[in-house]
Amino acid sequence: MDTLPPLEKRTEPEDEKGFFAYSASLRVFGAIPDLDAISAALDLRPTRTHRKGDRGRLSAPYETDMWSYGAPVEESEPLHKHIDALWAKLKPHKHYLLELKEHATLDVFLGYRSDCDSAGIEVPYTSLELFMELQIPFGLSIIVT
Repeated sequence: MDTLPPLEKRTEPEDEKGFFAYSASLRVFGAIPDLDAISAALDLRPTRTHRKGDRGRLSAPYETDMWSYGAPVEESEPLHKHIDALWAKLKPHKHYLLELKEHATLDVFLGYRSDCDSAGIEVPYTSLELFMELQIPFGLSIIVT
């Protein structure tokens, strides 16, 4: 019968730590006549924009306009730090964002990439304020490579 060493004597091999990357971005989709108006209202420079009909990486034309701002946090930082940094920038503009939802679609794209197929994430409840206040779902894109 195999027995495991006590927990304090177990070690993880250095090469088995895995790769983890996180991101959080506000995205605004729809028929957006003036992308610069969103930038001005939020006092933020977008990290990505495109117009309906532009061609994306997959060469299919985009179906809507899009304005996006990604939290300026290193991808190695935990997901909640990305969410918190994004909310810190957006919170002063909550009412504008709620009004924007009347004619555009808003979401927060959360990314989690890893080469580890048996890992998970934990997000503190305090980091969920963004989703509650903007009345948008918490969704997570998970990519295991």
